[in-house]
Order: sequence, then structure tokens, then C-alpha cells
Amino acid sequence: MTGTNGSNGHVAMHAATRLRQLLSGKEIIIAPGVYDGFSARIALGEGFDCLYMTGAGTCASKLGQPDLGLATLNDMREHAEMIANLNPNVPLIADADTGYGGPNMVARTVEQYHRSGVAGLHIEDQIQSKRCGHLMGKEVVSTDIFVSRIRAAAAAREKLGSDIVLIARTDALQTHGFDEAVKRLRAAIAAGADVAFLEGVTSKEEAREVCRLLSPSPVLLNMVENGATPSWTPEEAKELGFRILIWPFAAIAPAYEAIRSTYRSIKETGSSGVNPEFTPSALFNIVGLKEAVAVDTAAGGSLYNKV
Repeated sequence: MTGTNGSNGHVAMHAATRLRQLLSGKEIIIAPGVYDGFSARIALGEGFDCLYMTGAGTCASKLGQPDLGLATLNDMREHAEMIANLNPNVPLIADADTGYGGPNMVARTVEQYHRSGVAGLHIEDQIQSKRCGHLMGKEVVSTDIFVSRIRAAAAAREKLGSDIVLIARTDALQTHGFDEAVKRLRAAIAAGADVAFLEGVTSKEEAREVCRLLSPSPVLLNMVENGATPSWTPEEAKELGFRILIWPFAAIAPAYEAIRSTYRSIKETGSSGVNPEFTPSALFNIVGLKEAVAVDTAAGGSLYNKV
């Protein structure tokens, strides 16, 4: 699909189509986790070709709650739309949890994510009262229900004429073992999923084998630092056979450390210790001040000439 860039009239590639192009290439797709508009702006400023909206980060930042299925479709869609449209040329992969209900709700999720500009989304086989994939005590639905979610998502995509990339995630590795997890992913691919996502991979042997067994379908690696999966570099992940590498904690973990340290400094010393170079203007430039000034100036305004 294509869309029109209103600023110059040129036809721009839809983000989902761009993501499919990246998947067809030889390089691994590296998508750092972003949890809000500010972290997304920073990632865009560093020139990443793809972003990942973490569900756990969205729950923590938007709701101040743990990742226990508390975020609704509206919570996630609203967040994803904001991030996806900061730069529509950079594909956003977004967590879509379980699809938020039965087939009709899954179809609605795909429709809303598509209209919000999301390039790819993953739907999992946990029960509705889900939890973060790196917590214990998970429960999954039957293979039939999981496949019905993927089938509903694929049908919605076809109805829309959308290129949105469907990623099937299974959490069955921890509950039913490796063979059952692979069986579920194969069934999901047959039902229309584009990418497979085995959550909670625990070893290089598992990683290499799942990529081999599901080839030529691309497989995504969830690189959660200090979680169930060992830490691998992009080069190592590519060698194992993965095509997409997401880093959900890449922004929110260091943000926690930095924010807590600053707040402690204020409490204990009365000073924040913030770098003097980080001025209000520096902050606003990160989040698009120059672009906003350019829009105003092009329209004949002069309100922001002195910012």
C-alpha cells in the first residue's frame, strides 16, 4: 500500500510495505523498544530503521501498572498511533497481546492498528488474563483458539487490503515444551501469519532449531535483558537464523536508573545534577521544535521566530 506525503505531494511507501521490504532483505531487522513518544523520538534520532512498541513498557509508562493484561485495545492503539506517526517512514512493530478477545475483537484490533499506521503486530496464545512472557505461571489457550486468532487477523488484513505484518507469538515453550510450541507456530503460519515468535527461548540450541524448523518463514527474537533468554548480539542472532530482533527493555530500564538517581539526588542534596547542556531548547529540539517552527514560518507566521 502507499500513502501521500502531504508536505510535497510525493507518494510515500506505507510503513507496513517498508517492513515487508526489510524482511525480504538479508540483514537482520533491529527494533529497539520504545515505551512513549520521548523514547521513540530518541530512537528515531539515532537512525533506526524500525521501532518496537513494548506492551510491558506501555503498561508501565501509560498506566503505571504491571504487564498483567491490564492494558486495553484502546490503550495500546492510542499509544501505537502516536508513536507510529512521529515518523511514518519508519515501521513500528507493536504488541497486540491476545488480540483482546474472540475473532471479532482480533479483527477489530488489526483494523485499528492498520488505520493507526502500525506496520506489524504480534498476537499471542496466552489466556486473556495474560502476563509478561518472562514471568512464571503463564497459561495458554488451545491450539485451535490460537489459530482462530491468527486466522481472524489474516482475514481482517485481506479485507482491508493491508500489508500489515502479522506475527504469531507462542508462550507454549514454558507450558508445553519445545515441540508443541513449534507445532503451534507452524499452524499459525499456515493460518496466515508472516512471522513466528517463540517467546522465552532459553538456549542457542532452541534458537537455532526453531529457525531451522520454521524456515523459510522469518522468526523474531525477543531480547529481554535479564529475562529467560540469554543476551545475544545482533550478529549472534543473525547467525542463529533470526530475522527480527526486538529489545523491549532497551529504553525503560536505563530510564528507571537515571530517573531514580536524579530524584534521590534532589531528595538528598537538593540538586538534580542535570547536565547543564540539557536545556529546555535541547529537549524541545529532540521532540521536533525545528520542524514545528518550519511549519509556522512556511504558513507566514512569526510566533516562534525567537524560540
